[in-house]
Amino acid sequence: MLISLIFVVFPFCMLFAAISDTLSMTIANRVPMILLGTFAIVAPLTGMDWSVYGMHFAAGALVLVATFALFALGSMGGGDAKLMAATAVWMGFSPLLLKYLLFSAVMGGFLTLFILSYRRSSIAVFTSHNLFLRNFADGKLGVPYGIALGIGGLLTYPESPLMVWAIGQLVAN
Repeated sequence: MLISLIFVVFPFCMLFAAISDTLSMTIANRVPMILLGTFAIVAPLTGMDWSVYGMHFAAGALVLVATFALFALGSMGGGDAKLMAATAVWMGFSPLLLKYLLFSAVMGGFLTLFILSYRRSSIAVFTSHNLFLRNFADGKLGVPYGIALGIGGLLTYPESPLMVWAIGQLVAN
């Protein structure tokens, strides 16, 4: 059961956030709450040391402070800020957190360039009513950055402490 939670919850939340942001330009508060709650319950059951456990939450708090500063400046959405912080809790204070932030930033850059090009194309006129493409076509909207955060999270998750533990448990059995 524990290994199943580790294999399912984080990837599901990343995919849900990416799809939700694509369709509605929002990331529901329940997504980071599920991530935080699951980590809070599961991590100690894996034998994670309490000091390491606390540092994972400190990583989330640091990212939350930084991303909410960006939110206050109008550079980032609130849902994106909360999702990044919750994801940081799963990554912890490690080079993996920097890798997640780098992958998300690179994916976000590509996504932004794609959407800006798409909005200038004639295709945007024809797809502006499509459920999946309407937010990409609307020049008044921002970029659904949850897509980049989801991809960054999924790319780095296999190296996360809980995933490494879960794989180790499967290999040992």
